[in-house]
Amino acid sequence: MSLTEDIKTVFEKDPAARSTAEILFCYPGLHAIWLFRAAHWLWEKGFYFPARFLSYIARFLTGVDIHPGAKIGRRFFIDHGMGVVIGETTEIGNDVLLYQGVVLGGTSLEQKKRHPTLGNGVVVGAGATILGAIKIGDRSRIGAGSVVLHEVPPDTTVFGVPAHSGSGGAPARQQLDHNKLPDYCSEEMRRVQAEIDELKKELAAK
Repeated sequence: MSLTEDIKTVFEKDPAARSTAEILFCYPGLHAIWLFRAAHWLWEKGFYFPARFLSYIARFLTGVDIHPGAKIGRRFFIDHGMGVVIGETTEIGNDVLLYQGVVLGGTSLEQKKRHPTLGNGVVVGAGATILGAIKIGDRSRIGAGSVVLHEVPPDTTVFGVPAHSGSGGAPARQQLDHNKLPDYCSEEMRRVQAEIDELKKELAAK
């Protein structure tokens, strides 16, 4: 992990980025990641209070709340950042993209793995919530505003409350196309209507 790689990641994942100076000074999601790395180093060394205090400062400065105990891979990017919450036992792979308001939350009071694991290349849309010690498979996409309570296989799109599976994941070149999601409700309504029409035809024929 390096400063150069972080800057390159922003250029790749945010077409609004115009200069290195802009990225260095105007991207709170990136600042949150840098501060997290320092806090995580302290956490790993057993300096729990300084680690938590640094993460609190990071939350105050950036609006992003990352517990220092979380594990985060390379080329991780938080776009816009505000309102993101990442819990203590969260694990995030490489090349993951989160948007504002995402919550990676826990569902247990026990001292065990209780937060999500995100595979490589996962994209999580704005305002989505992923709860519990569940695995989100590589290259999967979580639609904006979704609530995910169950594991998601690799190369899958999920959306809704609670989230339903669609088809296709998020290849590297399509990570920003997170608006292209299937319309699950409309598809189900059309299917139900087709079945009703078929039943009406059968009844009329009798």
